[in-house]
Amino acid sequence: MAKGYWISRLDVSDAEGYKPYLQGAIPTIAAFGGRFLAQGGAFETLEGTSRARNVVVEFKDYETALACFHSPAYQAAYTHRLAHSEGEHLVIEGYEGDQPAAGVIDGPAQGPGTAYWVMRIDVHDLETYKSYIAADALAVRKYEGWFLVRGGRHEAVHGSARSRNVVLAFKDYETALACYHSPEYQEAFGFRAKAAVAEVIAIHGA
Repeated sequence: MAKGYWISRLDVSDAEGYKPYLQGAIPTIAAFGGRFLAQGGAFETLEGTSRARNVVVEFKDYETALACFHSPAYQAAYTHRLAHSEGEHLVIEGYEGDQPAAGVIDGPAQGPGTAYWVMRIDVHDLETYKSYIAADALAVRKYEGWFLVRGGRHEAVHGSARSRNVVLAFKDYETALACYHSPEYQEAFGFRAKAAVAEVIAIHGA
């Protein structure tokens, strides 16, 4: 069964006022079996604009991710986030399709040191974008990336969302950056730049 994810990015306007959100949200997320993959760690903006705080949470499935967000306990905490920050919050189903790095690694990197790409994309030329996907696979395989999210059904529970969202796991931050800047990926990027607009960050895991 595909996992579920929260992808959240925000700018906090009042750090003290924001604290009650964390105090209520973190135990509620844990109660629903959520696991922080990224939690406000250091990051680099690779494309487009970004917000100061970025969070990725993994749940056992999409339904649980939605249930946690809509739970009374989380919504009570969420009022403090809404009052003291602005941003976007997406709930999305994980990816279960073919992995370019299958056969090289057995699954996504986990634990200390893991890093991620978080991508928000609107595609306006699907045919050219298909060329990006084919070329992108070469870089992802070489640098042993693993798609956790790659499109999929989603709900923008707060703020706006782009139509396609991607989360890629790498063994460490240096590898995440090396993959992005590699000749293989930059060749793929040439197709995407013609076919889509995007915001992309590389971020340290929680």
